[in-house]
Amino acid sequence: MAGSYQVIARKWRPQTFADLVGQDHVVRTLTNAINRGRIAHAYLFVGPRGTGKTSTARIFAKALNCTDGPKADFDVNDPACVSIAEGSHLDVVEIDGASNNGVDQVRDLRETVRYAPAQGKFKVYIIDEVHMLSAQAFNALLKTLEEPPAHVKFVFATTDPQKVLPTIISRCQRFDLKPIPTDLIVERLKKIAVDEKIAVTEAALGCIARMADGGMRDAQSIFDQMISFCGAEISEPDVLDVYGLVSAEKIAALAAALAAGDHQKLVAIVDDCDSGGRDLVRLLVDLQALVRTALLDAIAKGGRSDALGGVAMTTEQITRMLDGLREGEGSVKLGLAEKINFEVTLLKAVEASRSRAIDSLIKELAALADESPAAPAAAGTDDSEKKKG
Repeated sequence: MAGSYQVIARKWRPQTFADLVGQDHVVRTLTNAINRGRIAHAYLFVGPRGTGKTSTARIFAKALNCTDGPKADFDVNDPACVSIAEGSHLDVVEIDGASNNGVDQVRDLRETVRYAPAQGKFKVYIIDEVHMLSAQAFNALLKTLEEPPAHVKFVFATTDPQKVLPTIISRCQRFDLKPIPTDLIVERLKKIAVDEKIAVTEAALGCIARMADGGMRDAQSIFDQMISFCGAEISEPDVLDVYGLVSAEKIAALAAALAAGDHQKLVAIVDDCDSGGRDLVRLLVDLQALVRTALLDAIAKGGRSDALGGVAMTTEQITRMLDGLREGEGSVKLGLAEKINFEVTLLKAVEASRSRAIDSLIKELAALADESPAAPAAAGTDDSEKKKG
């Protein structure tokens, strides 16, 4: 039985377009292309890790090679789709660009491209991490990519599009997969928890989603690890302890101390987090996210927000605070004295938020001058003229 266990990230891998989370723009375009018979010969999926690039490529291959296809609403239990999911379909070839990056492998691919499909309507070549191909391999692929046989479709996936030759990109339809929003990750994890019979709190799921940084696979892997650690019941303190995270309440308290310029409270909170073995780099990232939320709130409310602990701050002040936190990121991540660098970053952010830009001061003074009543001399002149009259 132990050998049959499958990790959550694999077990819950999307199998249809409807399963893909947070990539509606990609799903809609591919679905329309299939329904209208406007299927291009090459596609490039770009995006951070765990956002669904390879999964989308496999689903697309199923839609093309399913029985009576191509069709977007294929049956997952269709034998052709099952064999694609299992990796045994003769016409769907997955190539790892990292380990098959030489010109010889691409020349072999060019040879096999000419043969007609054995099972389905199309031969689909999925090349993962395509940016790892060598320059010679890219050049060997160019001609085939420009004029492939009608039965061949290429699907490329990459996390680093800058390393893909422009001549390759220009021959593909490019889709940018976005980091998945936290609320959608939480929603998906809830569904998994119900199916796996795991009792998990909303706050714990929020922590897991926050750590995943927009990657569904990362979130599922973290969730899997938490099940191993806690068993069938997971709460927020468990996640915080395992990963060295700081609770949302403490992050909010730190942000409030920043806004209020309370140096003593800042140092006390940092001491508490450090002695508890919390990850200060992660805390800085989470703090920036909270300050950014306050900045958006200030913009929406016309230039002022009290989202940081009830302290009223202008858009300019919050922007300067966020910039101060961002500037200290490198020293906290790479510096030798992480705690000291973190404290200095926070104190600098406080000072930055309290300083004023000279141009905004000039504007305010000019506005005050325009609003002030007329000078006394001018008023006296008016009175003398009235007496003469």
